[in-house]
Amino acid sequence: MRTATYFFIFLNLSLAMFEEPAVYPLPFLVTSVLEVLCLLVFLGRLAHFATVTLHSVFWKDTKNICIMVAILLSLTDLAIYGVLRVYGVRSIRWSRIVRPIFLINFAESRQIRRAFRSIRNTLPEITYVFLLFMFSLLMFSLMALKLFGERNLQTAEGLPYFRNYLEIVFDLYVLVTTANSPDVMMPAFDFSSWYALFFIAFVIVNTYIFMSLFLAVVYNNYKKHLKVMLG
Repeated sequence: MRTATYFFIFLNLSLAMFEEPAVYPLPFLVTSVLEVLCLLVFLGRLAHFATVTLHSVFWKDTKNICIMVAILLSLTDLAIYGVLRVYGVRSIRWSRIVRPIFLINFAESRQIRRAFRSIRNTLPEITYVFLLFMFSLLMFSLMALKLFGERNLQTAEGLPYFRNYLEIVFDLYVLVTTANSPDVMMPAFDFSSWYALFFIAFVIVNTYIFMSLFLAVVYNNYKKHLKVMLG
């Protein structure tokens, strides 16, 4: 039963790759039949729990309530989406976000729930580091606006360079991952090579210091909460 439950959970989560918009699109009828099959299996597994558990205990268990609500939401969304599709109205499958609930809340997923609780308990304690990081990002963005915004610089595509504060915040946020490096600094570097020092300082502070600190806090707190739960 455990293997079957995991198989249908995996199948239910995998449907996202085949539903529109899909990586490997399948007809709506195929994906909807597979989803209904998965939901029926989950409902049967829940009914099995109910037969071997006291009613007072079964209905007080929030995991069972979450599974029932997720099944109801998924069926409702599937029915609405199907009806709208028949009438040619485009819509989205908003119930996809509830599918991980099945992975977390079945009795077989005790280890996953334990890890999930550790992550949940860790989140409040990393808030302070995250706020410091955001403050640093916002301050560097303001500095970039003052440094480059009034120099009428342009990107390689001919677009204004660092003149909108929110766009600067986004570009520097991406720079933390180095995904847009060195492209993001080239217009400023072409104007004056000294401006490279600004981007070097930003990467050192935010990528190397803050991200390392962030990872250390997450790891230490996660390990601490996991150790407490394991006793």
